[in-house]
Amino acid sequence: MDTAIDVALKFAAITGAFVVVLLIVAYTVLAERRVLGFIQGRLGPNRVGYGGILQPFADLLKFILKEDIVPDKSTRFVYFLAPVIATMAALMTMIVYPFGPEIRIPFTNITIPLVITHFDVGLLYVLGITSIGVYGIMLAGWSSNNKYSLMGGLRSSAQMISYELALGLSLIGVILLAGTLDLAQIVEQQSAWHGMRWFILFNPLGFIVYLTAAIAETNRVPFDLPEAETELVAGFHTEYSAMKFALFFLAEYINMFTVSMLATTLFLGGWNVPFAEDIFGRGTFLFGIVSAIGFLVKVIFFLFISEVICFTCFSVSSLASTITSAKEEKNFTVSILLTFAWVEICIGISISRQQDITAKSDAITALILRFFTSFKIAFNNCMSCSYITVLRVM
Repeated sequence: MDTAIDVALKFAAITGAFVVVLLIVAYTVLAERRVLGFIQGRLGPNRVGYGGILQPFADLLKFILKEDIVPDKSTRFVYFLAPVIATMAALMTMIVYPFGPEIRIPFTNITIPLVITHFDVGLLYVLGITSIGVYGIMLAGWSSNNKYSLMGGLRSSAQMISYELALGLSLIGVILLAGTLDLAQIVEQQSAWHGMRWFILFNPLGFIVYLTAAIAETNRVPFDLPEAETELVAGFHTEYSAMKFALFFLAEYINMFTVSMLATTLFLGGWNVPFAEDIFGRGTFLFGIVSAIGFLVKVIFFLFISEVICFTCFSVSSLASTITSAKEEKNFTVSILLTFAWVEICIGISISRQQDITAKSDAITALILRFFTSFKIAFNNCMSCSYITVLRVM
């Protein structure tokens, strides 16, 4: 009986998280379209529902009813599999983020943890799963049997993997301060100082590097070079239409939501709301509700920051295109160097303030640095071979 209840609760939690994420993603797209319309001197979508509030549902219906065109010479199984990989890799990370503390249902002794699944190495799981999304993009470009798509897939995967290094290294400061890869423990360690001991206070430079790398990971302006519409039609998804194109579109925005959740968990205190524990008491139902709402507000705030950066870059697109193409590799190098510099600072902080976790932190850091260095070498070799192959084919 208890097992059946646990399974039912897990299923309800996964369904609820899935619905919430899809709704937030849908209305993020609507908000972006309205703001872009304002920048370009037009209204944007405002016909379906009051002020266009039902536009996401109209877009979904349009994608479902559109004709699904499949290239004759495509590798069909891989062609259909690629958008599924991209979307599933984006969604699978949602299960490990703690969006609230354990709460007790009123008038009962039932306690419910506000997390779907608890992993001791949750951060490693997130980094591993998100890296799988690159395969969906690469396979989409290759299976379409289109040279524009193939080049777009190569460019997109090259950028995503490159900035994964900066993104992963920007998290080492948090790992050193927390001494663990457990996301729940990382959030708990930020609950001191009345819920205001956020790691962004100790690691602001790491947060800036993470923000930059996260925007590049999701192929947003000014890092939208892989799509290169003037050169490659639309990049890796040129040959996709209807719901398969919608899945790629969905994966991109879910990835934006995912990096926002990770930033909230690691840098912005997770579900910790200042003075909420003092007012409501830990473990109470109201404390859990306030904490979950606080977590969602922080995620939306990070999304807002990233969108403001994208809109700013879009409004000066004449400069952004030049900066992106000429400075992309330099930006990546600077991000890596800044991250390494901040790692050294955090090692000093860990040694001076948290002597009991220094050995574990140093071991974790050495392991991650060795992994990323080996990964970068392997990636460079693979990309060199890929470009040589493409040039021979063309």
